Amino acid sequence: MVERFLTLRANGQLYALEAERVSEVIRLPALARVPQAPAGLLGLTNFRGSVLPVASLRGLLGSTNSGTEAAATARAIVLDGAAPVALAVDAVEALLTVESDDIETRQAELASRPGERLKGAFATSAVASEKGAVAKILDITALIGAAFTQQDRARPRRLIAGAGGEPGTAGEQREEDRQRLVSFEVAGQEFAFALDVVREVLDAPETLAAVPASEDLVLGVMPFRETLLPLLSLRGLLGFGPGVRNGGEKVVVARVGGALVGLLADRMGTIFLADANLIEKIPPVLAARVGGESKITAIYRGDGGRRLVSMLSVEQLFREDVMQRLNAGAGSRSGEGDAGHGQAGEERQFVVFRLGEDEFALPIEAVNEVAPVPDLITRLPKAPKFLEGVVNLRGDVLPVVDQRRRFDMPALEAGQARRLVVVRTERHRAGLIVDSVSEVLRCSSADIEPAPDLANEAVRLVQGVINLEKVGRIVLLLDPAELLTRAERGLLDAFQARGSQAKTASAKSGRAAQ
Repeated sequence: MVERFLTLRANGQLYALEAERVSEVIRLPALARVPQAPAGLLGLTNFRGSVLPVASLRGLLGSTNSGTEAAATARAIVLDGAAPVALAVDAVEALLTVESDDIETRQAELASRPGERLKGAFATSAVASEKGAVAKILDITALIGAAFTQQDRARPRRLIAGAGGEPGTAGEQREEDRQRLVSFEVAGQEFAFALDVVREVLDAPETLAAVPASEDLVLGVMPFRETLLPLLSLRGLLGFGPGVRNGGEKVVVARVGGALVGLLADRMGTIFLADANLIEKIPPVLAARVGGESKITAIYRGDGGRRLVSMLSVEQLFREDVMQRLNAGAGSRSGEGDAGHGQAGEERQFVVFRLGEDEFALPIEAVNEVAPVPDLITRLPKAPKFLEGVVNLRGDVLPVVDQRRRFDMPALEAGQARRLVVVRTERHRAGLIVDSVSEVLRCSSADIEPAPDLANEAVRLVQGVINLEKVGRIVLLLDPAELLTRAERGLLDAFQARGSQAKTASAKSGRAAQ
């Protein structure tokens, strides 16, 4: 009786896998790395439309050196099974046929190195320079089982964190009195739309298809999902002169009169909650004019009046005749653009942020706002490494988490602008310091896949994977409730309790003084 094996190399050793376990061999693909993953998990990749975990054989064997997995000879062996996984190796050698009698099983474990789990071994002369070399047959099922703990699928996982929290929790009491806005910069000034009219915020394309004989404010058309999106200049719509493109522009995708349009802004601003008491209608003398100021519906006065944000209405950006054409066009294409997504499933919105080269997403329902990192962060004595300190955010004391430290990543170089993502869960409200916030992403629920089982307790915070197959992009969807460990949540409970006691004492003192 003969058996077939695929021989391979990892960490300078020759190993073999049963050929029937191998689905195919591919080049090492682009990976989305999972924070705090076990050493054996390199990351996730998009493989023929599905999310596939990629394990490192070096890591599974206990090696901390994975340098040669990036070499030109590196390959990923896709293993067949109920839960497919790819195995990254240094090189694939040969496909061999071996007589069963030539396979040694009795001494296999005696010859194994620390971390190895073997089924047997056989001598091979497949490599001319290594005649008589021994290939160790891996027990890959045991290796993977020892390295990874299967996630408890019985535990219900909320794919999207709910927007509401417990009554009276921090950050929830006055939210009904606030309006969520998305701001952006045009010609050095800050403008904003209400979040519910903004579908996505994307990077501007490098090239556009120009529309002949169009107005200057019509920049052209750009590909968007499975259709074309007209792209217009916010500079032109607001009456500013044409600017010079610098590569950092953003496209705000909004619905205007039933049709989708892209509005080019100079750069992305923030997502924030605007206190209704700080929003003032534009003075009548300006509202009556026909220039760019007539596009502004209100002014938000933040930071004690030092920050003025002009709030826009998308309908007022366009002339009446243009709105009539947009409405008529939308009527003739009823459901076009969104219909495909409606068929695929419910649509979701996510805030996408970056840490180094890695992309992560949070449900937009769980994000209160996005703001620059404050200059002043008050350090707390004896605080854990993840807690950067506390900041005063419009009168509320907010704990701040350095997400790089939380994910055991190296610190960012000094001087680089970072962002503060204010996230709320059912019990807590905290600011997450990230490298940058890249976009507001809208996708169908059909594009969201459960996190693969090949994980451990440390990566429970990855509750799903946004798999954008058509553009070859994977974004890890984080569970806001899992961003803090149980011990850390207990610390924030105690911190919030002290804050509440301090506020109560201050209120009593004020009443006594009266």
